[in-house]
Amino acid sequence: MDHELLTVTEASAAAGAAVALEAFRTGVPVERKAGKTDVVTAADRAAQATVVDRIHDSFPDDPVCGEEEGTGETVPESGRAWVVDPIDGTNNYVRGNRRWATSVACVIDGEPVAAANLLPAMDERYVGSADGVYRNGSRVSVSDRTDPETFQVSPIIWWDLGRREEYAAATEAIVGRFGDLRRIGCAQAALSLVAAGALEGVLTNRLTAPWDTVAGVAMVEWAGGRVTDAAGEPWTHRSRGLVVSNGPCHELLVDATREIDAAAER
Repeated sequence: MDHELLTVTEASAAAGAAVALEAFRTGVPVERKAGKTDVVTAADRAAQATVVDRIHDSFPDDPVCGEEEGTGETVPESGRAWVVDPIDGTNNYVRGNRRWATSVACVIDGEPVAAANLLPAMDERYVGSADGVYRNGSRVSVSDRTDPETFQVSPIIWWDLGRREEYAAATEAIVGRFGDLRRIGCAQAALSLVAAGALEGVLTNRLTAPWDTVAGVAMVEWAGGRVTDAAGEPWTHRSRGLVVSNGPCHELLVDATREIDAAAER
């Protein structure tokens, strides 16, 4: 592992997180991208620009895939690149909910080598590589629970009003199989919680964006967890659906995800 890459990953995320935190709960104006819950703020754009500038201070020629304008929208198949979400969980952010993250991942040939999910309003820093995953400097790993009746599972990636039958199916599938459901409202935060053992699973049948998933998925795997697509096949950032678990009962989460697809087909 190139430690410079991990250093730049964490430092660039920290720079962007500081910008976002400064504007948090200040009444920053909110704009809509598409639907009523697809929102963006000037803080998103400023934080992303700060992250990109910090990356390019060290690696000026590296491409960046980011959520906001000014970067690419796809992860290059070859070479080194960076995947950035300046504020994952903007709906939380604009409501004053502290559960939002600045996410940065470094990938080489499409595979993550370093990742950071920083939640500055909660004073939580998740940073990892193949050498291990750390929360606020202490090494973490996925939960060792094996009884699904004690599991906490989170549905991620919003099903809008035109797809509420899928959201309802996700809720029913989770509460019918597992101990409890948690709706975090920030995909990278939910994935980080799986990596740290605070959740046992995360699932969605939706196509996910790389900035919503790559850093957190990598840390789950580095922390000992399991990741597949909605059909239980190996996951990549181009996959439809995402099923993440601590390992035991992974197929039970895949079955739950299939129920969401079944609801969509009805």
